[in-house]
Amino acid sequence: MKKDDKKPVKPGPKKPSAKKILPKKAMPMGKNIAFWLFLLILIMAFYNLFSSAERKEVEKINYSQFYAALESGEVTSVVIMENDISGEYRDGKKFRTYISGDPDLFRSLRKYKIIIEEKPSTQRSMWANLLISTLPFVLFILFLWFVFYRQMQMGGNRAFSFGKSKAKLVSEDRPRTTFKEVAGIDEAKEELQEIISFLKDPKKFQKLGAKIPKGVLLYGPPGCGKTLIARAVAGEAGVAFFSISGSDFVEMFVGVGASRVRDLFEQSQRHAPAIIFIDEIDAVGRQRFAGIGGGHDEREQTLNQLLAEMDGFDTKEGVILIAATNRPDVLDAALLRPGRFDRQIEVYPPDLKGREEIISVHTKSVVLAKEVDIKTIARRTPGFSGADLANLVNEAALLAARYNKSSIGVEEFEAASERVIAGPERKSRVISEYEKRIVSYHESGHALLALLIPETDPLHKVSIIPRGGMALGYTLQLPIEDRYLVTKKELLGRISVLLGGRIAEELIFDETTTGAQNDLEMVSQVARRMVCELGMSEKVGPITFHERPNKVFLGRDIVKEKAYSEKIAIDIDNEIRGIVDGCYKRGKELLEQNREKLDLLADKLREKEIMDGVEAQEIVGIPKDTNHRHVKSNEK
Repeated sequence: MKKDDKKPVKPGPKKPSAKKILPKKAMPMGKNIAFWLFLLILIMAFYNLFSSAERKEVEKINYSQFYAALESGEVTSVVIMENDISGEYRDGKKFRTYISGDPDLFRSLRKYKIIIEEKPSTQRSMWANLLISTLPFVLFILFLWFVFYRQMQMGGNRAFSFGKSKAKLVSEDRPRTTFKEVAGIDEAKEELQEIISFLKDPKKFQKLGAKIPKGVLLYGPPGCGKTLIARAVAGEAGVAFFSISGSDFVEMFVGVGASRVRDLFEQSQRHAPAIIFIDEIDAVGRQRFAGIGGGHDEREQTLNQLLAEMDGFDTKEGVILIAATNRPDVLDAALLRPGRFDRQIEVYPPDLKGREEIISVHTKSVVLAKEVDIKTIARRTPGFSGADLANLVNEAALLAARYNKSSIGVEEFEAASERVIAGPERKSRVISEYEKRIVSYHESGHALLALLIPETDPLHKVSIIPRGGMALGYTLQLPIEDRYLVTKKELLGRISVLLGGRIAEELIFDETTTGAQNDLEMVSQVARRMVCELGMSEKVGPITFHERPNKVFLGRDIVKEKAYSEKIAIDIDNEIRGIVDGCYKRGKELLEQNREKLDLLADKLREKEIMDGVEAQEIVGIPKDTNHRHVKSNEK
């Protein structure tokens, strides 16, 4: 029912113009195969039709049978072509026979008054017969070859060119991305500014004996702009930009990946100065010999070739390698050493100022209402990545278009934010009055504890409108400012708020439901982290029992032993249980003391279905912004 606290933490002289590579416009593969398959079936059907018709209409007989039919008067006409005789019976049926040197044949035919026709020999040669008999099989083989050829083209490449790189070259004729379109990651832009300066004017660095980094690794959560900033570097430098995905190297054929790596670096050196961008490099750069049985040999050979190429090329030639990944922890150590990826830049989710800049970029192409404040939107979207903010603006625009509005207002942005965080509304879901009452008390328990406990984030909104897959309601808390440190008191307060729905159900209905499943999962997760990772347990002490997941492969983990004894494991379980029990007791005491406020809030929530934080404070009579930690810190 409660969707987390929803502080939403998600998880160079200018070179000549490069040749413009235009992909060939290929026919749709399905239609192409269907056409040729139909044509092949049609040809074989006609061949079989004529062959079977000939077999049925012409009867093959021996010479004795022919002579007997001649004597009985059944034959009306014959056609003689050297040693082949064909003719027709009185009933219209046709026959065919073969004769070898009968001098009395013509005498007999004249005797029985048979119509005689003699034709010159047109007998086909052995090769012609062989060709006609094998024609269907030849056509079938040609069809298979054609299908295989089309599959090997891969969007315009020649057939069987497996070893050629599939990198896309962005030429100077296409619109380029610049740093003006990249917002919220100023530190990363500063780190990459040196590379841009080097590609524009390498002599400036060479005079001082400086060496520009050979490779730059961009890492961070998805949607934070790693690919975008790599394109911006190429756009700012005005050089050729080769883009390829890590998964494009490895195929089912042995040696293809290594060959494509060689071809990629050869192409980039021909277009130097240039930038090679490899997206999702973890697909090919994972640690070698990391699993049971030695791993994927072809992938590792591709990685070995990439390592060799990065050692072999010189940045004086003007070729820089930029790679992006969400999983830097799984990359091979040889790939990350100085001399290969010399510089590693983290691209992290934007802070408040960065979110404001990103929203400003994405709202340039939409019509905003006058009352929309971009700063307020940025403050209400902590933890959002650049992709989340782009989706937020797009969802708000779609909502405004749905209601035929001429501009995007505050209501659309608020609804879009909730849609991104909690999922779309499910107003069509029918809920009984009894269940609606349970849900209203459940969410009121969360909301009231969020108002009563001063260490928690301020209440932003509470709703009993179903959203997403299974959520029948949600309580949303948003921090006033970006947070980088969390105290033990705040974590304990968060646990109490998470347990508020379960406590309210027991207090009002003397029963528990399945609605608190998600709450209990997060409670257990927070409590375990406090004890095992953050050292926030008096009995266990300031010790961490959680090893960072840098060895993520089964082959290395299978023999790993626990870093603590069974007695410590029991102590950990007891401490987790103690934290949860203490928070539960605190939440229950607060709700029992404020039972009237809980009833009042639940009744109003059933009536209105959705309330913001200020409205909930006014209903229960709690002064606005009292004792919240962030308000205190701001006042100081």
